[in-house]
Formats: sequence, structure tokens, C-alpha cells
Amino acid sequence: MLYSLNVKNLALINEQEIEFENGLNIMSGETGAGKSVIIGSVNLALGGKADSGMIRTGAEYALIELTFGIKKKEQLEKLKELDIPVEEDGTLVLQRKIMESRSVCKANGETVSAKQLRDLSNVLINIHGQNDHQELLHKKKHLEILDDFAGSELFSLKEKCGVSYGEYREIQKELSESDIDERERERQQDLAKFEYDEITSAEITLGEDEELEAKYRRMVNSRKIAEAAGIAAEITGAGESDENAADAIGRAVRELSSVSGYDDKIAELLDQLSDIDNLLSDFRHSLSSYMDELEFDPEDFNETEERLNTLNHLKDKYGGTLDKVLGYCEEKEEEIKKLEDYAAYRNDLLANEKKKKEEVLDICKQISDLRKKSAKALAAQLIKALQDLNFIDVRFEIAVNSDEEKISAGGYDDVEFMISTNPGEALRPLDQVASGGELSRIMLAIKTVVAGKDDIDSLIFDEIDAGISGHTAWKVSEKLGALAKDHQIICITHLPQIASMADVHYEIRKETTDEDGKERTVTRISKLSDNDRAGELARMLGGAEITDAVLENAKEMMKQASEVKAKA
Repeated sequence: MLYSLNVKNLALINEQEIEFENGLNIMSGETGAGKSVIIGSVNLALGGKADSGMIRTGAEYALIELTFGIKKKEQLEKLKELDIPVEEDGTLVLQRKIMESRSVCKANGETVSAKQLRDLSNVLINIHGQNDHQELLHKKKHLEILDDFAGSELFSLKEKCGVSYGEYREIQKELSESDIDERERERQQDLAKFEYDEITSAEITLGEDEELEAKYRRMVNSRKIAEAAGIAAEITGAGESDENAADAIGRAVRELSSVSGYDDKIAELLDQLSDIDNLLSDFRHSLSSYMDELEFDPEDFNETEERLNTLNHLKDKYGGTLDKVLGYCEEKEEEIKKLEDYAAYRNDLLANEKKKKEEVLDICKQISDLRKKSAKALAAQLIKALQDLNFIDVRFEIAVNSDEEKISAGGYDDVEFMISTNPGEALRPLDQVASGGELSRIMLAIKTVVAGKDDIDSLIFDEIDAGISGHTAWKVSEKLGALAKDHQIICITHLPQIASMADVHYEIRKETTDEDGKERTVTRISKLSDNDRAGELARMLGGAEITDAVLENAKEMMKQASEVKAKA
């Protein structure tokens, strides 16, 4: 559940913290008090699009922080999959800092991406905005709702279908690309054969280019190498110089040998110098042998250069390395075989396409059957939920229409919600029947039904009461109260019927304050006591003045709500 929301320097909010509770959390206030900013801040903390214009005038940044408590094993596993750190006690603190040119997102102190936060929103909280019920006018949303209700079994089938459909599309693409005439086939065959022959005729051995490059480098620089080696030979005694290191060390060895018997330390020094003498002797022999090898035949140089040019040409043309060149050669060999018997190749593709399409259609049928079964169950539960929301004679069906010519990664079904709200009326699509107030209630019914099947504890409703009043508003209030028994509900409302059902009630209001000698407007949020709640309900009931009668009406409404909750 959502423990708290902390907002700083966002729009009209200077700094506010709200601690939410279990059950139904109601938020109310005058129009323009800043209620939408509260829901907007939650969306921002969950990766919503940020705009530097949201930063409070005069502030350098805006900060939003959400603190969640995660208890459900399923949610913890999903967070682990998203690589989101969670404290041992299940605490998760999400923070979004919005600055002029960028924003920084963190989860429990570790930087995360805005995309990770957006993915989190589907795990932690379900937000219903003011206009979300309008999505019900689009059939795409109907399919999404039905699939969510069907759950993990359908999700697995759709994953399986997505893989098979992808393979089917690849075969179709290959078929399309292979639809060529005889002249083009011959042209491609000739080109493939030329490239194959060019590579195979080179008789490539892996690693030979590196060996040749080292050999060629040594040949090209042989004069410089010879000069340097000659000087080293003169100095160390491998040459014919009268003064060299070998003679000098030899004299030193003889001198120390003549006195080594007089002192053990001299003997140790003699041993060290003798080792140097031996090492130098080995070096002179190695250098002499190397200098002998520096001589090479000009023909050998030309052959090395020519071979290296051939290999480099093939690497430049076919892949950058000899390994890739040989891989390209294998591809050309397969292409030649394919083009030599093109009719058989095309027939194999057509057979594979037919087989894969049958496989996709089979999975699509499984998906469709499960959707139709789930559609009946969902429709039955929605009818009950709609009746609870004052749809007295409602009929509701979910049409699942299949079309094998419209297969996709998600199946081949078209889903549409059909409703009749009055006796004698035929079932018709939602967009032809439902008013704004009815759409709000239908969405609430859907949220109520689907909430029982997912792992999300917290739901936010921003003015779910749009377009309703009177007895219907009371029915919506009862439904929210019932839903709040198993979920944390945060609801922004203008209706006293809904506010009366609150387990905890927050008032959002605008105030004018003095900041550095200037008047500034700020949004304040405060938790209301029972007495204050009655006053706020009285304000919501209307009238220019809150009379004793209106106040008593508000208290009676609170009492009635308490009785309803006690019976539920």
C-alpha cells in the first residue's frame, strides 16, 4: 500500500506530506484548490512526463516522494524482475527530482530510469484519472480489460502466440523476398558463385593474416632493425669492436677472481657478476642468430606482400576478419544450393508457411476459447456490480468475434462491450448508449471486479463521481466502501455521499501566505477530525451558508455511512 506522499515546490505546493491509511481515503476541496496536483504528483513519481514549468516559481527544483509498503510475494517478485531494490521489511521509497533541464529518479536511494518507474506503476498502484472512463468508448480498451480479467493463463498463451506469429511473419517476409523471376535468379546465382569462388580460391587459414603482418612488418623495417641490432652487437661484444661490454665484464670477473678467496662478500659479488657474464653471453648468441635471419629473399618479400594484400582485400569486402569472411563464404554456399534448386526452396517455404499458420491459428483458437469463457464470467460479475451501482435493469454482454483472416501476435479476436440499461432495449455498443455518468459507473464496476483478481493493493480514483448525483451517488459510495475493505482506496470527490463513506478524510484548500514580503498562493492539505468532516460535508452539500440544518444533514449522512460499513 501507499504509506505517504511528500511533495515539495510543485505548482502551488510549497511542501506537504500526506500519510495515507488503509481503507477509503477521501480528498475533497473547492474547485481549483489543487486536487489534480496531488494525483499528478503521484503520476510524476511513477515516471510520468515531467515539465520544468511545474516547478514552483522561485524554486530550483520540484521533489516528489512516494513511500510504499510491499507485502505480497507476487509484487516482490515482479520488483526483483524489474531490478528495483526493496528493503527487507518491504519498504520502497520512490523519489523524483525535477529540475530545469532534467529529472533524477531514485528507488531506495539507487538511481533508476523513468521507464523503470513507469513499469512499477503497473505493479504498485492503479490510477483512474478524470477522463479515463472515456477509454471505454474504444474497443481496444475492451480487449485489454477482458485479457486482464482472464489472467495468467491467457497471458502465457499470448506470449506463445507472439513467438509463433513472429516466426510466421519471418517466413512470409522470406517468401516475399524470394518472389523473383528467372533472370533475377540467374543474376543472384552468378554473383553468389563469384563471391564463393573468390573466397575459396584464396584457401584461407585462420590466423595467417596476423602471422603475415608480423613477417611483413619485420621485412619492411629490416634495415632499421639491422642497424639497431648491429650497434647492440658492437656494444655487447657480439661484433668485432675492441671496446665492448663482454670484454669489460670479462676483465672484471678476472680481477674479482684473483681476490675472491680473501673475503666472502667478494665471492658473492663475483657470483653475481658471473651470472651477468653468462646472461650476456647467451644474449650475444641469440642476437647473432637473429641477425643472420634478417636476411631474406626479395621474392619472399613480394609473395608475402601479395598474399597479405589478397587477405586484406577479402576482409575489406566480406567482413573485416578472416573468421567473418569464411562465415560469409558458408552463407554464399547455402545461397548457391538454394538458387540451383529454386523451385524446391520455394515449395519448402510455402509448406513451412502453411504449417506455421496452422500453428498460429491453433493458439489463436485457444486464446479465443479462453476469452469467450472469461467474457461470460466477467459479464456476469459486471452485471452484479452494475446493479449495485443503480443500474436496475441492466443487461451486459461481451462480444468476442473471431476472424481467422486477422491473426496477430495477440490472437484474432475483436472484443466489444454491449449494454442495455433499459427494459426492452436491445444490446448496443457502449459508445452508442452510455452517458458520461454511466461510463464512470461502468468503469468503477470494472475496477471493482478486476481488483479482486490482481495483486495491486492501492487504487486511486480522480473524480469517479463525474456526471452522477442523488441515489446513484450513494450507490457509488457504497461500492467504494465495499472495495476499500480489501484495498487501499484514494478518492478525489465533489460529492458528499461519497465523502461520507471515508475512513479518513483530507481537505485540500488554497491559502495566501507572506513569503519574503510578497503574497503567495499555496495549496494546503490537512487530515480532518470527525467534527471537521461534518463541516466539510456540509460545505459539499451546498448553499451560501452552512446552517445548523445542513450540518445536521451532514452528520446524519456520516452516521448512515457508518451503518452501511458496519453491515458490509
